[in-house]
Amino acid sequence: MVFVNDLAGIKGLPWWNYHIPPGEQGLTYVDVVFPAFLFIVGMAIPLAIEKRMSKGDSILKILYHIGIRSLSLVVLGLLIMNGRDMDPAATGISYTAWNVLMFTGVILLWNNYPKTNERSENIFRILKWSGLLILIILLFIYRRDVDGDILWINKKNWSILGAIGWAYLSVCILYLIFKGKFRLLAISFVLLVALNVLSKAGWVDFIRYIPRIIWPVGSGSLASITMAGLLLSMIFIKNDIASTLNSKITWGIAYAVILFLAGWVLLPFGLAKIGSTPSYTLFSSGICILLFMIMYMVVDVRGHYRWASFLKPAGSNPLLTYILPDIYYAIMGLTHAHIINPEGWPGVFRALVFSLFILGVSALMTRFKIRLQL
Repeated sequence: MVFVNDLAGIKGLPWWNYHIPPGEQGLTYVDVVFPAFLFIVGMAIPLAIEKRMSKGDSILKILYHIGIRSLSLVVLGLLIMNGRDMDPAATGISYTAWNVLMFTGVILLWNNYPKTNERSENIFRILKWSGLLILIILLFIYRRDVDGDILWINKKNWSILGAIGWAYLSVCILYLIFKGKFRLLAISFVLLVALNVLSKAGWVDFIRYIPRIIWPVGSGSLASITMAGLLLSMIFIKNDIASTLNSKITWGIAYAVILFLAGWVLLPFGLAKIGSTPSYTLFSSGICILLFMIMYMVVDVRGHYRWASFLKPAGSNPLLTYILPDIYYAIMGLTHAHIINPEGWPGVFRALVFSLFILGVSALMTRFKIRLQL
């Protein structure tokens, strides 16, 4: 995500290095990055919920945790996206100051402080409340300029993090309702895809007017990708579905083939990231299935994992790694774009260096016990 976001500002690259433009049809590797986030979230859901159940957590306690985490993602998405649109003159504070203070508040509030002694815990509690107070003040003074009108935050501009939050909430609720039963969850996946189809056909336009807090599923597109990941996770972690390595691989390949075929059948509804067409969600999910199985064979079966050690900071502290580029841009602006020619393949090298730089900063901050956890 860090790499492709930085790559977006580089000119002169082949078309497949960018998102498919609005109004056009197609799919590039860049378009699959966000669905991969959703897919991974889905794969983690059975592991996380079953772990909490094994500890004796009640359904209500699990639902409370899921709700807080989902809404936190939405709030964080709103803060980041609206921070990009803030008007310094109307807000009474500079763009850099507002955003740096906002990220400071985010880190103070959502940092996973270590449990040591009572005195330290009191200090950490003060830091958390300080972070919340900073965010409340910043939201109170926030203003943006929209065609001459001074407005408060855009309550629907939650972008990627918010979209992940709503999809996560939807699929977790379905998992709990169906008590982790694979067949019922598979049926719900089909129904989510069907909802996406009906949405694109214009037959259920009324759902766009339902508040997300009441109907987090939305059009079903993003939730279907998350559910696709959940089903694959169950295939590989539950032996009652497939008990041997060969059978798990066979199930996975068959699963991917079915999604690709379904995506091909639904191509008349379009193939585009913008609008999340059914074929886009199905093709993206199929690609994620194949990528996971390749990684599974290399890492889990063959035991070759050291090559990926440089990615460990991002894997162990993903939320911090995700927001670090926004923190950098808030402080430095886009001045780094002029260090290396931002056109053509030199720009790709710059994006790679920047991604490694973000990984390094993430590793350093993780070492100093700064780890975001919602």
